[in-house]
Amino acid sequence: MTQRSGQPTNRQAIVEGVVTEKAWPKVNLTLRVIGERPDGYHEIESLVAFARDVADVVTLTPGHGTPRITTTGPFAAGIAGPNLIAVTLDTVARAAPQIVLGDVALTKNMPIAAGIGGGSADAAAVLRALRSVNSAHAASVDWQAIAARLGADVPVCVLAQPQVMRGIGERLESRTHLPQLAVVLVNPMVPVPADKTAQVFRALAAARVGQQTISPITPQHFEMRDHLVAHMRSTGNDLLAPARSLVPAIDQVLTVMEACAGCELAQLSGGGPTCFGVFPDMTIAEAAAATLQRTHPGWWIVATRL
Repeated sequence: MTQRSGQPTNRQAIVEGVVTEKAWPKVNLTLRVIGERPDGYHEIESLVAFARDVADVVTLTPGHGTPRITTTGPFAAGIAGPNLIAVTLDTVARAAPQIVLGDVALTKNMPIAAGIGGGSADAAAVLRALRSVNSAHAASVDWQAIAARLGADVPVCVLAQPQVMRGIGERLESRTHLPQLAVVLVNPMVPVPADKTAQVFRALAAARVGQQTISPITPQHFEMRDHLVAHMRSTGNDLLAPARSLVPAIDQVLTVMEACAGCELAQLSGGGPTCFGVFPDMTIAEAAAATLQRTHPGWWIVATRL
């Protein structure tokens, strides 16, 4: 499906106690794997941004009963295993019993296990909604600590603004003045293993890291858009090689994307299989998305701003 860009919408709307939050997809503009830590996790440095023209939608109806979760949308049927929204509600209840929970309705518009943090974004949207309806107690809760318990990508998704992720994702540095990019997101919609990300990292076979200090490579500022694109091109995504070995369709997506008129760079997001192409502006990006949809109607394709 091709989705055209629209005017920016508010991230949050509150109507008669019901809170609606957008769960924006996270895109790894760069991803550097520094090495494997003694605890088995991987140290990374990743510059991330968030798409603004596609999102899952989380609606919280506050209440004191046992929370109910309903899921609709084109990708609702693909959710497998424990629902991260249920885990989020349970984690908040245990960490901050003074917080009022409620029923959650999720509209799942993004593919599952796609490398764009969909589940993490959903959990983060629930945390923002709970914070909003519990204004009297919100300041007493360490929301980012709760987010970190839910997954490495959840803290950055709570903020939903350009950041540099370090450590295993818990150390964040704001890049709020990042130049805007017009991109096309493409997922080939092929089956992926349930433990895809773990398999990708195992295949990478990164060297062990000790206590040494690793110099950061992401600049504090990008004066121009071209500087950002050049940095993305030179840094790349260290997970690309193992991901394309695990999911060969990634190669086809990148090859087709690079052949699109105006494509400046085609890269993988996270552990994939979603890829993104960078284009000079939204008009060219939308034209490329339309062309891709005609030639590959089974792919998930979205033109969006980052």
